[in-house]
Amino acid sequence: MTGGSARAWRFSQHTTIGVGGEAEAIIAADEAHIRREVARSTPDELLVLGGGSNLLVSDRPYQGRVLCIRTQGVEVLESDGAHVRLRVAAGEPLDSVVAYTVSQGWGGLEALSGIPGRMGATPVQNVGAYGHEISEVLRSVSDVSYGTGCPTVRLPGDLGFGYRMSAYKRDLQAVVLSVDLELTTDGLSAPIRFGPLTEALGVAGGARVPVEEVRREVLRLRRSKGMVYDPADPDTHSCGSFFVNPIVPEATSVPEDAPRWRLSDGRMKLSAAWLIDHAGIHRGFRLPGSRAGVSTRHTLALTNRGGAGADEIVALASHIREQVQRAFGVLLVPEPRFVGLALDEPR
Repeated sequence: MTGGSARAWRFSQHTTIGVGGEAEAIIAADEAHIRREVARSTPDELLVLGGGSNLLVSDRPYQGRVLCIRTQGVEVLESDGAHVRLRVAAGEPLDSVVAYTVSQGWGGLEALSGIPGRMGATPVQNVGAYGHEISEVLRSVSDVSYGTGCPTVRLPGDLGFGYRMSAYKRDLQAVVLSVDLELTTDGLSAPIRFGPLTEALGVAGGARVPVEEVRREVLRLRRSKGMVYDPADPDTHSCGSFFVNPIVPEATSVPEDAPRWRLSDGRMKLSAAWLIDHAGIHRGFRLPGSRAGVSTRHTLALTNRGGAGADEIVALASHIREQVQRAFGVLLVPEPRFVGLALDEPR
């Protein structure tokens, strides 16, 4: 439905983890409609939904309205022979855009292959995988502010990008309309940085290889972890990686064999998956009687094994966080957005 019409609708049918209650949903297929709805709303009154892949919602009825972004369009703005600049509508599925750019021999997005969700979420979350983030190729974002409908074009320096973070997640109250990207046109990928990917491709770190090869290997790696959505596969009924890799002071005491990456600011990034596994939470783990479980292929994904409620997902996540803090003194931070829910504080 478009043009302001709304209908009864359940989050459980429109999120990849398959939980969430009823809401009034408005389907927005053009920018003018998005601007109207955002201009007359506050963030508490209007929840914006893209692909539903990074959202955990209570099973209780949602009291606000849900704006489902379904705008379409990929436009070539300019090309100088070495680079191409694109404008992509917020409602375009991310993986479809990646597939299109790879088919054109354009490099920069290939490491994001297989990630569910839509383009409008990419600058909000600073979406990234396999050593790359959207902020590396993003050149501007067009958005509209809540309550005023004021359109703004923002440059990367305005958006405070960090690891899975941006100004949109901190305090910037606006809805993304489109993103402008700059990609290379020589058929080669961005430099390969992620260890397992360099091994899979048989190249040294920093190498550039044909974009289609990177996409193929990234999809293979993601499928091996249950991270490519498949309605028939419960291991993919998740929010993706449920916890972000924790960034801690360098002096933090963790086991010698714990994977770590030293950052330019002197801190360390740890592997959340390793911490979970070594805290005794292994693949396939479930709390007694629960229909929610850790993926059988990847400890970072919490899955709906069939008929799970949102509270079951939260109970599992809270238990994992408590076990990791008890074992290592590190507090895991969830990656999905919570609506009407919160994790229990570790005891």
